[in-house]
Amino acid sequence: MFATRWRLLIIILAILLFLASILSLLSGKYPLALNELWHSLLSGGKGGSDADSVLWKLRLPRLFAAIVVGAALAVAGSTYQAIFRNPLVSPDILGVSAGAGLGAVLAIFLNLPFAGVQLFAFVGGMLAVALVYLLSSSSRHFDPVLVLVLAGVAIGSLLSAGISLVKILADPYSQLSTMTFWLLGGLNSVSQREILWALPFVLLGLIPLILLRWRVNLLSLGDMDGRALGLNTGLLRLILIACATLITAAVVSFAGIIAWVGLVIPHIARLLVGSEFSRLMPTSLLIGAVFLTLTDTIARNAANIELPLGVLTSLIGAPFFLYLLIKGGRRG
Repeated sequence: MFATRWRLLIIILAILLFLASILSLLSGKYPLALNELWHSLLSGGKGGSDADSVLWKLRLPRLFAAIVVGAALAVAGSTYQAIFRNPLVSPDILGVSAGAGLGAVLAIFLNLPFAGVQLFAFVGGMLAVALVYLLSSSSRHFDPVLVLVLAGVAIGSLLSAGISLVKILADPYSQLSTMTFWLLGGLNSVSQREILWALPFVLLGLIPLILLRWRVNLLSLGDMDGRALGLNTGLLRLILIACATLITAAVVSFAGIIAWVGLVIPHIARLLVGSEFSRLMPTSLLIGAVFLTLTDTIARNAANIELPLGVLTSLIGAPFFLYLLIKGGRRG
């Protein structure tokens, strides 16, 4: 009975994603009608009209980017929460966002092109998590999960201080504004090239999570019980952290820091389908894609200027998460 309800939920979420995608393609400063959208899609953008240019050069790449970023952050968040056995953990707990942010502002400070900003952000996020893991593995007297979290908080704080230092040294007339807008997050400058660059890394991290989805549940039993069942918990945790970090660093490298998606969306999915990871992960993926698609549509249309996507996700995600906590506390 529960499996039937879960399949029905997946179908509903897929329909919602389709409707949100249509809304995203139609709305904007240059609105499109349904017949214009249909004809442009059928022609493959070769009609040469303004609708073709808007749809194929701007909105379709941006829609695809919103779906990829929302799904990736939600999957990474659900993975981190399963690893640390804590529903309040988010993808930046190990310093991924801070490391990517420091790499990006350094690239902007060095006047590198956007491809260089992407590369520095990606490498910065991966190096930050590698440093956190190395520091945690050197401590053998405490719970490894707790050490990972504490090391991540410390390294994240250190990297955030580095970001502030670079911003102070940056040119306030040319570089500082670029750094600020990147750190706020957004998809306004995304293109097909950036998406194609990041997509292989997202898939490279997502495929092992799909293959190992049945073993992730065993981490909730704790290391001693997991080893008693023949599971190499240390190796499994390392693989999961590497995959989730790879996914997060890949999307943050071109979208900037988009907060709350990796924390709120898995929490909502858990309320709907429970903590069983094989159901939690695809549910989180679809909800994250729907959420960021709708949020990006609001960011483009809510004001005369485009709102930073990271700010908007915080304005929506933080109050909603507080509501879930209050509601859950009353229910308990």
